[in-house]
Amino acid sequence: MSAKDNPTLTIRSECIDSEGRFRTDFTGRGKDISPELGLDGLVSGTRTLAVTLEDLTHPLFGSMAHWLAWNIPPGDSIPAAIEPGRVNPSTGITQGTAYGWHRYRGPKPPRGKTHTYRFTVYALDCDLRLPSRTRLAGFKQAIEGHVLQQATLEGTYE
Repeated sequence: MSAKDNPTLTIRSECIDSEGRFRTDFTGRGKDISPELGLDGLVSGTRTLAVTLEDLTHPLFGSMAHWLAWNIPPGDSIPAAIEPGRVNPSTGITQGTAYGWHRYRGPKPPRGKTHTYRFTVYALDCDLRLPSRTRLAGFKQAIEGHVLQQATLEGTYE
């Protein structure tokens, strides 16, 4: 079964306002806490979820990971305020290396510059056995052939 064989997964979140901008609490200029990401249409058979947040308009790298987390228990949402750290012992959530940290790092572009950020949620058919030092490229390679569904949500921040 592949992502194209399944119904549409959608993400909803209050971290992005009606005009498509990140609310300050979820940025590096605010509380810098990971938002709740509500999920609609999650296919049965999902074993775990994973999420990434990427800056799509980084001037040096083109794209830069701000968050990378996997082995999130499936459900109708990814919870807010996931604790920083490599592996959360109570939930099993693993956070890879993104922006040099094992935690959510919200948008914080240079002042006066608007950047576009994208959350991607992946419904996976397996647990990922990756070391927490894994970066975005290694994560994407590891999930090949295991994605049941995926959805994106974009927002901007200045």
